Amino acid sequence: MTSDPQRAPISGARRAARIAVAAGLVAALSTAGPIPMAFSSDSGAPAADPGTKSAAAKLGSADAELLTEAKANGDKNVTMMIATAPGQTEQVAEELDAVKGGSVGRTYDKLGYVRATVPTGRADAAIAAAAKLSSVHGIDLRQEIALDDPTPSADTAKGAREQATSTATYSGPSKSTPAENPYNPSFETGAVDFVKDHPKADGRGITIGILDSGVDLGHPALQKTTTGERKIVDWVTATDPIVDGDATWRPMVTAVTGPTFTYSGRTWTAPAGSYEISTFRESVTAGGDAKGDANRDGDTTDAWGVLYDPAAGTVTVDLNNNGDFTDDKPMKPYKDGYQIGYFGTDNPTTDVVERQPFVVEIRKDVPMDPYGGDWVGKKADFVNIGVIESEHGTHVAGITSANGLFGGKMNGAAPGAKIVSSRACTWTGGCTNVALTEGMIDLVANRGVDIVNMSIGGLPALNDGNNARAELYTRLIDTYGVQLVISAGNSGPGANTIGDPGLADKVISVGATISQQTWAANYGSQVAKSYAMMPFSSRGPREDGGFTPTLSAPGASINSTQTWLPGSPVAEAGYSLPAGYSMLQGTSMASPQAAGASALLLSAAKQKGVELKPATLRTALTSTADHIKGVQAYEEGAGLINIEDAWDSIKDGATAHDYTVKAPVDTAIDFALKTPGFGTGLYDREGGLKAGDKKTYDITLTRTSGADRAIRHELHFENNAGDTFRIVGSDEVKLGLNQPVTVKVQANPRSAGLKSAILEVDDPRTEGVDKQVLTTVVVSAPVKYTYSASGSVQRNSTQSYFVTVPEGARSLEVAIGGLKDKSQTRFISIHPYGVPVDNTSTPFCYNNYLDGNGCKPDVRSYADPQAGVWEIEVESRRTSPLLDNPYKLGVSVLGADFDPAVVTVPEAKVGTPAAASWKVTNKYAALDGTLKGGPLGSSKNARPTIGEGATQTTTVEVPAGAKSLDVAIGNVSDNAADLDLTVYDSKGAQVAQSADGDSEEAVSIASPAAGTYTIEVVGYSVPSGSTAYDYQDVFFSSALGTVTVDESAPVKLGTGDSATVSGSVTAAAPAPEGREFFGQVQLVNARGTVAGIGSVKIDKVTP
Repeated sequence: MTSDPQRAPISGARRAARIAVAAGLVAALSTAGPIPMAFSSDSGAPAADPGTKSAAAKLGSADAELLTEAKANGDKNVTMMIATAPGQTEQVAEELDAVKGGSVGRTYDKLGYVRATVPTGRADAAIAAAAKLSSVHGIDLRQEIALDDPTPSADTAKGAREQATSTATYSGPSKSTPAENPYNPSFETGAVDFVKDHPKADGRGITIGILDSGVDLGHPALQKTTTGERKIVDWVTATDPIVDGDATWRPMVTAVTGPTFTYSGRTWTAPAGSYEISTFRESVTAGGDAKGDANRDGDTTDAWGVLYDPAAGTVTVDLNNNGDFTDDKPMKPYKDGYQIGYFGTDNPTTDVVERQPFVVEIRKDVPMDPYGGDWVGKKADFVNIGVIESEHGTHVAGITSANGLFGGKMNGAAPGAKIVSSRACTWTGGCTNVALTEGMIDLVANRGVDIVNMSIGGLPALNDGNNARAELYTRLIDTYGVQLVISAGNSGPGANTIGDPGLADKVISVGATISQQTWAANYGSQVAKSYAMMPFSSRGPREDGGFTPTLSAPGASINSTQTWLPGSPVAEAGYSLPAGYSMLQGTSMASPQAAGASALLLSAAKQKGVELKPATLRTALTSTADHIKGVQAYEEGAGLINIEDAWDSIKDGATAHDYTVKAPVDTAIDFALKTPGFGTGLYDREGGLKAGDKKTYDITLTRTSGADRAIRHELHFENNAGDTFRIVGSDEVKLGLNQPVTVKVQANPRSAGLKSAILEVDDPRTEGVDKQVLTTVVVSAPVKYTYSASGSVQRNSTQSYFVTVPEGARSLEVAIGGLKDKSQTRFISIHPYGVPVDNTSTPFCYNNYLDGNGCKPDVRSYADPQAGVWEIEVESRRTSPLLDNPYKLGVSVLGADFDPAVVTVPEAKVGTPAAASWKVTNKYAALDGTLKGGPLGSSKNARPTIGEGATQTTTVEVPAGAKSLDVAIGNVSDNAADLDLTVYDSKGAQVAQSADGDSEEAVSIASPAAGTYTIEVVGYSVPSGSTAYDYQDVFFSSALGTVTVDESAPVKLGTGDSATVSGSVTAAAPAPEGREFFGQVQLVNARGTVAGIGSVKIDKVTP
């Protein structure tokens, strides 16, 4: 996964939803006043812990949220991936195929995989029916995972070049660059020395699957292996022709007959015979690097006829656009003869290649049901025009196994290896989990690969590895003996930010490292540390305490990209690069280093006739990895890959038993784990551990393979941060087969912060460490009112602080100051669930850099913060003019109660102010603030009753200038009822929907246009026949009136102090029948952070 330096920040609402689904919280209507809690927060601060609903366990809360979004967006269909017991897909497929309008797209019975598409309106019933089957283990809904932009943002962000601080001393890579170099630092894993010492084990005999955005077939360093064989031996597209919306797949549904025929208003010529025809338009690739210009002629208007011969299995593209297919060569899929076509004509005198290679692929008998209408029940063949989506896949492929970069001795890790390219990314900036899963299955089961690299993933709210996709990936490894290597993610440096599917138990997940030399050579940035983790690299542990990342490897590289784009170095590096070469960064670049290292080991084993199974490969790599000085286990995993030592371990017979681990987990969402409160590693984040305390934990180990007798194991802590952990009692234990044994571990942290270590459980008679268990504890500073810290962070480095936020706080405010000499330093706040609530991409939130780039750099607040342990990390950017960047960090918890919460004005006259007053009591940090008024709101509150299948409608007249329209239902009398909520505008268009399997539904429409809105509540399922429910809609507009306060008068309140505050409310017109007028008064501190809210309600407005 590459870092995402330029992607727009996740919206507050989307981020809030992602956080909320982790906890499976239920949205509720406020009983304290007329304003729903979800609507009363300050719009200027992102909600830190909004509420939403949980879903059936097999679906999972995150996927329930996806279903809700699909309904709200009016999506016609939803696609689901189902993990079943192996060999038991038939019953599930029949169940889903029977859904009216549904279809089963793919099944892999050996693995237990079913993919089906059903109408959105029938999704709840289909999921419920599938989940009832005991053979169903998990259900994931189709989701697009953003493919991160791997370019270092400073090179393209506005204003970045003016702020460069380069002291570059490197001239850039070239043909004369030696194999060992800092530009593509594969030597750091030992790859260069290994190839030198074992020249016939340079990857030859091994095929690497690259599941990504596609690999450029024209790159000179990806043409041949070291033995002169073809490098890229297969090229396929993993996206689905219909559900992924990938228009490079062309449906062959128009039959024609040669030698002449008419199609699309044009006469065509072809050899005599029967064909099917379609058109490929270059504009469908507009979302990729080609920007819709396939033939590189400067426009996006070209289209080519595509002629398919089903009998011959060939595809002919009318590349010269003359309407005559007889002068174009019929092509077969790439593997059948390695045919490559080209859009455009190259000018050999220019650096950039003015043509783009493509291949063809045929997928037969694709169910057409998702199209609906007359297509239901029909099948058709599709032809794919195989072009790359972006530079990402080509760069990844080059890191694994390029041969002769820049035409010289600079190579990928395993230059003798072959490649199979599978494009799983679409043209909307990402790859779907369906394409990634089916592409992975296809590579392993059908394409003959020996190892697979996937540098794509996302950060789920509950990252415990317990989902359908993780189960399928584990099965792939076990069933086919092919190791999967996956990037750890780029959401670091916060703890518990590891990405999915690198969470799966047996994959190798890879974090990103960087050396002092590569900072200088690739970025022109000077640092003091000789070696470190890259700041963005996601850290462990998993939510269940699990061991992630597995390993670490270099995460920045100058390597191959498509030849039809100019070279792209980092501006501050001070040199240029030729076309086809770019400097990219991310765990996306670290993962292929690990995959290439693994290919070398597999190659060497093959040369020696040694069977190297995935479990042995993992044991050898994790047992011999090198610890990075100053880096903790939760950051680096087992450490930096050491290929030479791993090979020695393999030669010595590396092996390991299998084990299960049950260890205590105390986090904000440990209740959502597969076994609530327990996981595969020790993770105590919320236990209140203090510096100097000693706390003992029970870790249960069970050996599940090997001899049926007790085997002596040695226990040892490796990379024990601050010597925090120790074994209580003997450091030896005897483990019988399938006999649980409890080991007591004590944590004694001497200082604040996160402390981690690896508990090694080892049978000394086997080569390699048998089991590594991650242990993690957090000493957090309680923020009763305020917390402050000061320090200094070096350029490209980070420092984390953990603070405990109490229950009931209105706002969490974080501020940074004390910066010197235009220091480019920022803070990032990380929610107790391990999800950053600020944009972590490299152009955002830095002081003295692009003015924060849309993120307020000096102070930010988080409304209604989740109680628990927050992580606040401070980091300095690579372009900061200072090596050492001093700072002062301040954290405040704000919260003031208004009494009464709601002031009721019995009667007010239009245009005449009515007085209101409150007693305000400050419960948290001292305040020196002011009051803020605002527009009046209008609400309707009711408790109607609805029956099954019934529809109830309410109309709302929203005036001009309204800030939002918010609607919520819930609190049903029949707890099993499922009510759906939909909002339509004055034209009858659906503008919002919430419908996700229960009755707690809420929607918010920002800045609604003036007009009449219709709110529809449907009794989708009411088992008792009828149910009462709470209904409320709310909007604010100055057209209704205002709440006025003296905004210049200071309000000073120490902790525990009280004061009386007052204001007035003025209605501009009477409230419509059945509606109430109300307003809000906010108490804000000097920085504008909301500390408390009081409400005022008008019972009656008279003329």
